[in-house]
Amino acid sequence: MRIGVVVNPVAGMGGRVGLKGTDGKVQEARERGAEPRAPGRAERALAQLYDAAPETELLAWGDPMGASLARSVGFDPEVLGGPSDEETDATDTITAVEAFVDAGVDLVLFVGGDGTAADVAEALDGSEVPMLGVPAGVKVYSSVFAVSPEDAAVIATTFERTEPREVMDIDEDDYRAGEIHPELRAVAQVPVAEDLQSSKQTSTGTVEALAAGVADDIRAETGVTYVLGPGSTVGAVKDELGIDGSPLGVDVYRDGELLVRDATEAEILEQLGETNVIVVTPIGGQGFIFGRGNPQLSPDVIRRCDVSVVASRSKLDTIPVLRVDTDDTVLDEELRGWTKVRVGRVERRMMRIE
Repeated sequence: MRIGVVVNPVAGMGGRVGLKGTDGKVQEARERGAEPRAPGRAERALAQLYDAAPETELLAWGDPMGASLARSVGFDPEVLGGPSDEETDATDTITAVEAFVDAGVDLVLFVGGDGTAADVAEALDGSEVPMLGVPAGVKVYSSVFAVSPEDAAVIATTFERTEPREVMDIDEDDYRAGEIHPELRAVAQVPVAEDLQSSKQTSTGTVEALAAGVADDIRAETGVTYVLGPGSTVGAVKDELGIDGSPLGVDVYRDGELLVRDATEAEILEQLGETNVIVVTPIGGQGFIFGRGNPQLSPDVIRRCDVSVVASRSKLDTIPVLRVDTDDTVLDEELRGWTKVRVGRVERRMMRIE
């Protein structure tokens, strides 16, 4: 099999520093101390790919878009070209994918987020070559991504057919302002596999009783630092607490006071005390509680907190399992297993984290 690999090296950089994306914000992300996320996730996928199928004919794009990462895990890739400038952009991704198609690849494996997916789909328009994403962005709404980097490698080496899947994207400026307007950017051929995530579902059902119960419990605790994640379900909890929380960011709350609104990873860590609780809700249709849309909740933050998962019954009806993808495989394994999800004022439902 011939696989073309392209990496968006800045995908996901804005997440942990509170930027909710990197479009037009790369320099600001760096000034805030952001570290690249995509290269590490690309290396994980490529290492699994090499272990599973070292005979794969790998085509790559020049650094920092994948060539050295492929070599680091054992491949000797055919490098077809490279970025036109030190700072890569969408044009580089499109040019790389077009070169892969001309070279007769069987699959384009890309590393990035929804914006990268839209660029890849644009380059593949009119082609029969399928695409598959290694998730590395802050926002991953599209259904063209594998659940994890390792899953992407397994799918790439075992798929037998493809099906049309949606490429979605949202305006990051609107996203930072607390508004989500998903837009269908393309429909692309994607390998058929169980380990593909679904598109983000926005309908969650009523959460009033759930939010009231969670808020009552939070008010009853003293000295406990609550890290309140993004999403409409936890947003309802913030409303019940009477705070002006960030609808799509992470807020830190203790003893009736909003300590930090729309906090970065560093700000969260600074506020944590002896007893800390993260309150998160899974993404509807996907099931992720960590690793999609909330990179501020880093492994360092999660390890210092208990985790409380909340969701409406209607949301859980769209999710067979919960998922985690924290960039720390040891932590992911520690989080896996059965957990109680609060679904009402007092009611809980058992769900498995995978």
